[in-house]
Amino acid sequence: MKAVRGGMLLIVMLTVLPACQREDAVEPLKLSGKVFIFNYRIAQATYVLTLARNGPLPDPSYVEARYENPAGGAALITRSQIFPFWDKISLESPPVHCVVKGRPYAVSIRVTDGQNVTLQEIETTLTSTLDQSLLPGKPLVIGPVYTPNPEVYNSEGEADYAQEDCRTGAPANK
Repeated sequence: MKAVRGGMLLIVMLTVLPACQREDAVEPLKLSGKVFIFNYRIAQATYVLTLARNGPLPDPSYVEARYENPAGGAALITRSQIFPFWDKISLESPPVHCVVKGRPYAVSIRVTDGQNVTLQEIETTLTSTLDQSLLPGKPLVIGPVYTPNPEVYNSEGEADYAQEDCRTGAPANK
């Protein structure tokens, strides 16, 4: 009788244990953060996304990100290798222009192996809580020691924070 109960207990445990396994184990990476970074010192905005390792990846592995271009036109694309010792992967876009507060921008992420076989795809959107118009038209500082930019701060002590035209990058009319 004890052997039958022990056998039944074993069967119950073996049927319950698979239910405890992670359902997301087939996804090697999980999106763990996303934000627009507005760096007023260098008058630049970028997308920044963070991925957390959720499972094994072959070596080598790569991540390709396609960012919707807020200024219009072709998507901005980056591709990076994922190193085996990385638990977190940070993705940053090239500088973007024309980010509008409250508008969702599409981001597509594709994780591949060394033969460019797709292992995972992640689709998301990123919505800014700020408008890029808050940035100056030119970097406020230049160089590694934050030297004031002479194109912004003239010799008379006046500053020109003129905005750029969103679509062309040229100075906007005052």
